[in-house]
Amino acid sequence: VLGLSGFVGIGYYKDNKLAEEMLVSDSFQAVMEQSQAGGSTFTAAAEAFIKDNQDSSYAVLTSLALAKEASTHLDWNGAEKYLASAISQAKDQGVKGIATLRLARVQVQQEAYDKALTTLSSKLPESFTANVEEIKGDIYLKQGKADLARNSYQVAIAASEANVNPALQMKLDDLAVAVKL
Repeated sequence: VLGLSGFVGIGYYKDNKLAEEMLVSDSFQAVMEQSQAGGSTFTAAAEAFIKDNQDSSYAVLTSLALAKEASTHLDWNGAEKYLASAISQAKDQGVKGIATLRLARVQVQQEAYDKALTTLSSKLPESFTANVEEIKGDIYLKQGKADLARNSYQVAIAASEANVNPALQMKLDDLAVAVKL
């Protein structure tokens, strides 16, 4: 009887957990459908969703969507807030890396170059090296540090292996032309 009760209890728990996850998934889908309309309705619904589902990975994805919405409206402070939230809540290193790169780009838009460099100095998976170095190169270029920018672009190209980004190569080539002049 005890074994049967345990078996039934575990089955009930699994079914209940699955139902909860499906409910959160459906709620996330509804919030993302509102993102098409954008505006304050989406922001309010998304923030409420995050508050109600802080422990789910959907909260991180919603924060990323809010950051995208904010950056669309050039609200760099809002984008920074949502990306910082996504970074702190993300359990997956890939998602954390994406949010970190986006945060650094937002900080570049805010002309907070030292802050962006600090953001990029956090530990990220090796697969992000090319992107990190490209952003560092952009920062150094904006700061007038051509040698550091060139070095960063070269590291980015080396880290990107066979998939060399043509835009990155152009940045490096333009830098070489500017130095020759």
